[in-house]
Amino acid sequence: MRIGIIGGSGLYEMEGVSDVREEHVETPFGDPSDVLVRARLGDTELVFLPRHGRGHRFSPSEVPYRANIYAMKAKGVEWIISVSAVGSLKEDIHPGEVVLVDQFIDRTRNRVSTFFTEGIVAHISFSHPVCDTLRGYLKAAASEVGARVHDGGTYVCMEGPAFSTLAESNLYRSWGASVVGMTNIPEAKLAREAGISYATIAMATDYDCWHPDHDAVSVEQVIEVLTHNVALAKDIIRAAVPLVAAHEGPAPMSDALENAIMTSPERIPPAIRQALDPIVGKYLP
Repeated sequence: MRIGIIGGSGLYEMEGVSDVREEHVETPFGDPSDVLVRARLGDTELVFLPRHGRGHRFSPSEVPYRANIYAMKAKGVEWIISVSAVGSLKEDIHPGEVVLVDQFIDRTRNRVSTFFTEGIVAHISFSHPVCDTLRGYLKAAASEVGARVHDGGTYVCMEGPAFSTLAESNLYRSWGASVVGMTNIPEAKLAREAGISYATIAMATDYDCWHPDHDAVSVEQVIEVLTHNVALAKDIIRAAVPLVAAHEGPAPMSDALENAIMTSPERIPPAIRQALDPIVGKYLP
């Protein structure tokens, strides 16, 4: 079993992690955000990838999402834990707290959100975009380490890189959304297409800009809370890995593409079929 961790740089620097090594992976979609960092926690292999690259080089719209997920799939990753900074849209979700989101609203507009283009079409089920089994493991782990956890909630994914306007923030609140962020879409969609069980540790850094008793979000404010959140995320991951590793059978989303590929196999361009083999190979004769 391999568990992927996508988030900030240095998440692998936690107690108990050993056999750390880097690996460059080439994909049909270009280079991932950075080298993959492979390591072990107990008997479980972990694959870490800094979403924005080391040194935070990629803006949310520039992250090579397809390359990132493809690289994880090519290396046998069955589960992905996403660690993501978000703004809180609710009074009771305080900075420094964790939301285990179960829904997304996609407000992005400049990102390719599928592997299936250029001669191959697939329509995945995405009504429940988060793997509830993995989310349950994360909930148990977060409770174990004493985090304040909000079980469920909707994540609005905006384009960025600018933070929300006040009107946008209030609009998202009127929809009943819990948090706003910039990175989990198309990441979650691509993970589902790739048959990887995906869930998010959404870590509130601020109240976006809607809260009348707080200044509009600033980079300095976000970084201060981020430092606390990174330490908490490491604790949650360390507690969650044994729970995921004990899961019996395949990851729940491993067959997400079954019956989803609409293109007749004989009409799929050979080059596309070959490029997508780690994702589609078991479904095509």
